[in-house]
Amino acid sequence: MVINQVTRGGKDYIGYDYKTVVIGSAKLSLYTDAYKCFGWLPDDSAPAKEFIGVVTMKLKRDRKILNKAELTRLQQNFEACMDEIMILEQSKTRFAKICSLTVGVIGAAFIAGSVFAVTNEPPLIVLCVMLGLPGLICWALPYLLYKYLSKRRVVIVSPLIELKYDDIHKVCEKGHALVHI
Repeated sequence: MVINQVTRGGKDYIGYDYKTVVIGSAKLSLYTDAYKCFGWLPDDSAPAKEFIGVVTMKLKRDRKILNKAELTRLQQNFEACMDEIMILEQSKTRFAKICSLTVGVIGAAFIAGSVFAVTNEPPLIVLCVMLGLPGLICWALPYLLYKYLSKRRVVIVSPLIELKYDDIHKVCEKGHALVHI
């Protein structure tokens, strides 16, 4: 399906704008569908290339497409929403990772103190046990802490992500309406 082709002088020449988009492969379908709503079509001469979960997508659009300025504004809105979704997705686990790693490092410090206590001359066995037990607990705790904190964050962030997807669908509907005038 060709969208808003412009012919000049009775010939079939169409001038195109080109765009390269680098995205995560999990969102490829969403980006492909959304960019079609802004008049962009996949460039058949340069198929999408995937490398370690990242896809490079080549697009083209008729240079003389109607409502180009408005479509560009809507496209920028879409891209901003996608960036916000990416940040929200990353925030699901960021705090949980930081807390888990911090507790693990604290556990390593306790274990180091325990080792220094046992290698002391004479060995300080009571101090070794007093430092070793919290160290072992701090080594066992990060996994449970990570799971708990990430689940709490998912409950908070998921509705925000859904709202952003709703915004994206509204923007795409407006773009689609402009392209198919």
